[in-house]
Amino acid sequence: MKFRNVLFAMTIIVLAGCDSGAEPSVPEKAVVAPAWTLQSGAGETIDFPAAAGGQPVLLLFWATWCPYCKALMPHLQSILDEFPDSGLAVYAVSFKDDGDPMAVIDKQGFNFTLLLNGEAVAERYGIKSTPGVFLIDGEGNIRFDLREIQVQQTMRAISDLDLSHSRKAARKAPYYAAAIRKAVDQLLSSP
Repeated sequence: MKFRNVLFAMTIIVLAGCDSGAEPSVPEKAVVAPAWTLQSGAGETIDFPAAAGGQPVLLLFWATWCPYCKALMPHLQSILDEFPDSGLAVYAVSFKDDGDPMAVIDKQGFNFTLLLNGEAVAERYGIKSTPGVFLIDGEGNIRFDLREIQVQQTMRAISDLDLSHSRKAARKAPYYAAAIRKAVDQLLSSP
């Protein structure tokens, strides 16, 4: 029985790494990202979309206790590192959190704009759990929504495995990151 579980898990991992040819979903009709105002970890007032200055943004909804967020955030930093001159920014909206988000961002060395107490903003975007990720283009249109890939067959199969949340997160994060990176690449390479 244990061998079957391992075999099943390995099959899922292999399938997660396969490119199905499906492109990240870009809405046919532009969906404008809701505007918001939040305080940053540095005490600044951030008004979106004005603060983005016409540049693309990865909007991350996260919490310090979330193992999926912890597994995904280094991948988001690597995307920033991959596109240093693109103007791309990560706005990390902390919500449902009683931890110290500033300490996590500082300790990990992430180049994210930390935004605090984002419960109302999460609600406006329909985010009920973590992580939530949106790619928003320079015109303020949502070009990618992580929830669209979280329901795919591979993700459901990983969710069904008898693993801790941390282990499931470690398996899902690379898959999430690949889809996000593909969407960012498409956005930045489009005319």
